[in-house]
Parts: sequence; structure tokens; C-alpha cells
Amino acid sequence: MPALTQARKIVEIEGRNATVPVKAATTIYQGGLVVMDAGWACPGRVAVNLRAVGLSRVTVVNAGANGAASVAIERGVFGFANHPADAVTASDIGADCWIVDDQTVARTSATNTRSVAGRVVDIEDGVVFVRVGL
Repeated sequence: MPALTQARKIVEIEGRNATVPVKAATTIYQGGLVVMDAGWACPGRVAVNLRAVGLSRVTVVNAGANGAASVAIERGVFGFANHPADAVTASDIGADCWIVDDQTVARTSATNTRSVAGRVVDIEDGVVFVRVGL
């Protein structure tokens, strides 16, 4: 497509909230980090190739098959617990941090065993504020 030669209408979707299908036999708790694993939502955990998409707005129990339930998520900057043995520090502001579980982040990938949680925005009173989602 060629470059613009005149003004165009701007089309935007805010994208702060979304709903994603939940993996089979999975419980996601309200306020927990939600990741996508092969196209299905599940709680944040130590694993590679997960994509952090947001925090759960509600608790969802999917006792059925993949996609039998969906979870409402919110993208933005959220506070997480800091892993005591691999702590994020002020020098990490602006860098990626890594998923430990659905409420904890760490400074490193632990030799490529963790997935990225998001970008560190701030650290305040031991809480790591992370930009999560697209």
C-alpha cells in the first residue's frame, strides 16, 4: 500500500480489556497474571513460550474442555510480588521481567526457563509495577 497523500480516518480499538478462552481443567483467580499457552489462557507459571496477556478480572473455573470457559482480562501496569532470590531492582526499570507464578516476577529468565511477564515500569515498597499485555 502506498503512503498517504491525504488525511485518513483513524480507526482505533483501545484494547485494554479482552476475553480469552481458558485451557481445559484450569482455574484462574481474579487478579492473577494470565498467560496464553498454545492459544489457551492459564495462570502465570514457570515455563517457556508463554505470552502474558493481562490480569484476570474475575475468578474462572474451567472444568470442561479447552475453551469451554472464557476469562475477562485487563491489560495495563500492575503491581507484582518480587521474587526474593532473583529480585527486580531499580536498575531493571525499562527492562523485561520474568514470570514466576500468577503473582510473582523475577529479574532473570533463570537460564531460559521462564517467560517474559512484561516491562518493569517502577518499583515501590517492594512491589514491582509491570506493563502487561500488548
